[in-house]
Amino acid sequence: MTMKTVSELRRLYDQPLLELIARASDVHRQHRGYGDIQKCALLSIKTGGCPEDCAYCPQSAHYATSVSRQPLLTVEEVCRAAERAKQAGATRFCMGAAWRSPPREGPEFQRILDMVRAVRNLGMEVCVTLGMLTAEQARQLKEAGLTAYNHNLDTSRQFYPNIITTRTYEDRLATLRHVAQAGISVCSGGIIGMGESIDDRLAMLAELAQLDPPPESIPINCLIPIPGTPLEHAPPVPPVELVRLIAVARITFPASRIRLSAGRHRLSQETQILCFLAGADSIFYGDKLLTAPNPDVHDDMQLFNTLQGAAQDCSVSKIPLI
Repeated sequence: MTMKTVSELRRLYDQPLLELIARASDVHRQHRGYGDIQKCALLSIKTGGCPEDCAYCPQSAHYATSVSRQPLLTVEEVCRAAERAKQAGATRFCMGAAWRSPPREGPEFQRILDMVRAVRNLGMEVCVTLGMLTAEQARQLKEAGLTAYNHNLDTSRQFYPNIITTRTYEDRLATLRHVAQAGISVCSGGIIGMGESIDDRLAMLAELAQLDPPPESIPINCLIPIPGTPLEHAPPVPPVELVRLIAVARITFPASRIRLSAGRHRLSQETQILCFLAGADSIFYGDKLLTAPNPDVHDDMQLFNTLQGAAQDCSVSKIPLI
């Protein structure tokens, strides 16, 4: 039975670590298995200047960071990036734009739709994150062939106002409803290490468990403190807390992809292996996330060699998307 209350999730979380991992491992093997790790590439298609005040984000116009504004890429630039990602082994191509919500009028949203069609024509899954969507925009994305839409809850309903004031929690849930009603898979998770409690993290999972259907994929991001943002001095998350959260997510969402997302470059190989053992089965693959670093492809090939116990071609060290 899917657990949906914080108290239930807390009892699960507080189990002895090895017992928790063993239980999550059993669930994972029953539903997918360790040989299936989804590789997703992520590209910023419109960077900086976002009017939101998310305390973790270097793309917010509210903060002075090193991220410079860049206009919406062309369809041709996106296609070249997607082709490189596919050659490197990615099966899902994710595109992010620094908007509060995509424009309802004008050529930019039509260009997004053309990007979705073009990447789908390459035989890849396509995910976008564009901010808040209307029901009509969700319908148009579905018709263009969009596989999934990412819109993270970020944290618990209670802690959320400490991180964002320009968009409500209900705004986020409304977008997720529009996406699901359009028949697009929901990708929604959160960020840990922003000063929230363990119960805040579990409350976020409990909120996601209320969605019908549940999210197809759940990214678990570790905060990357960026100079110039309010969270630039946040301490790192203890690795065991990340492993515990992934295990609880796997047990709670047995059929969902649990994505080990931002902050992975700060994790040791051993911590990442524990995360996979606890049920993570998806990563962002490539040398850069939207604006933050990520392990390079060579390092990830070595990681997969360790996991699979077989030699693979590690000759590719850098796969720039642009």
